[in-house]
Amino acid sequence: MQTDRFSNEMSACDPDTAQGLDDFVHGFLAYQPKAANILATADNAKSNALANAYAGMLWMFLEAPVAADKAAPYIARAKAAQTSNPRERSTQMIAATWASGDVPETMQMCESHSDQYPRDLVIIKLAQYLHFNAGDAPAMLRTCLKALPDAAHEPYVHGMIAFGYEQCHQLAQAEASARHAIEIEPKDAWAHHAIAHVMLSEGRVVEGAKFMEEMAPRWEGLNSFMYSHNWWHLALFYISMGQHDDVLAAYDTHVWGLEKNFAQDQIGAASLLARMELAGIDVGDRWADVADHIAQRGADTTLPFLTMQYLYALGRSDNPMADTLISAIKQKASAPGFDQEVWQNVALPACEGLLAYTRRDFETTVKQLGLALPRMAEIGGSHAQRDLFEQVHLDALMQTDRLAQAQQVLEMRRTFDPDGVPLNRMLADVYKKTGLPELAEAALNRAPH
Repeated sequence: MQTDRFSNEMSACDPDTAQGLDDFVHGFLAYQPKAANILATADNAKSNALANAYAGMLWMFLEAPVAADKAAPYIARAKAAQTSNPRERSTQMIAATWASGDVPETMQMCESHSDQYPRDLVIIKLAQYLHFNAGDAPAMLRTCLKALPDAAHEPYVHGMIAFGYEQCHQLAQAEASARHAIEIEPKDAWAHHAIAHVMLSEGRVVEGAKFMEEMAPRWEGLNSFMYSHNWWHLALFYISMGQHDDVLAAYDTHVWGLEKNFAQDQIGAASLLARMELAGIDVGDRWADVADHIAQRGADTTLPFLTMQYLYALGRSDNPMADTLISAIKQKASAPGFDQEVWQNVALPACEGLLAYTRRDFETTVKQLGLALPRMAEIGGSHAQRDLFEQVHLDALMQTDRLAQAQQVLEMRRTFDPDGVPLNRMLADVYKKTGLPELAEAALNRAPH
């Protein structure tokens, strides 16, 4: 009997196919480029159900309108393949349902599959990803906990659990799980990522920067998303500390330029540029290249969290595609579907507010983005990623002299970023304008020039 590296039974296959399957399973969980080897494996093993199901899934992770079409031939081969292995048949069905666009059913199928096969970490990882996109933090944690105790010795289990705990605001448990993962596998970049989230949430900025700098050599050889995203997290610490040169160097060297056509690389670059500008950093002409690549996506409404950041980049660069995209967003919000509620009542007003901000219509930003903020978790993304929209709204409050509201937001933010340089400079400005010079001086002392 053949098994994968997590002791899940596989149908008999030749050594090359087995290697390709292992490359996908390990590469997917470890964020290594070798996961893409599954495409050639599937092309060379057209009758292997698992290889073709995995290849279809890989295309779906493209997060683009063409993803389902790219996945289709592999899904068809997976469905046509003969297998007596019930886990493989379940995987076939999950891949096909996801590619069909029925995300709620896909999530249910992943949950049932994980109940039966708690060592199948590929499907558990997929389930966490889908719950993440839906903004369901408890489900992100619940699905990963199913791997215990069966796969307790696998580092990737604990890295996934750590992220689930962090998104549920269970920060102590998150850090403990992530550190356990790193004890087993020091190169587990997803566990490094979870600790960065924890330290950012707890205001451990200097410690967080030091930790991520120490981990950075271990990210060499990762796929572009994980490599650039961990550097994105390190750049957030640099922004808080006022280290402008380090932020710009991180962006130019590690965040933008690896896979310019990939969705996650594009939003990572766009969100970091936006945060740099909000912190008073001159980003020069860096927006143009990012927006040009995003414009090539056309009217992409695959996921609201991604689309919002595409729109911001296009608007910030005065790219005419911004008007095309906002029209597509309005159409998406009016079209029936499982996600219509989110598009209509969260993503659309948020997008209207973000586009208005790029065009300096700050009153519209305050109104429209403010409507969406209480429900922003529903668009997906992490706390750290969605914080961009909080920052944009905060700056709009400042631009419209809503100083009392801005003061409240800033002081609440200081609970998790107590010594943040951009935050305290903004707070000093608020206190100066509201006639509280002593508080203004105290804020400036926390943010030395």
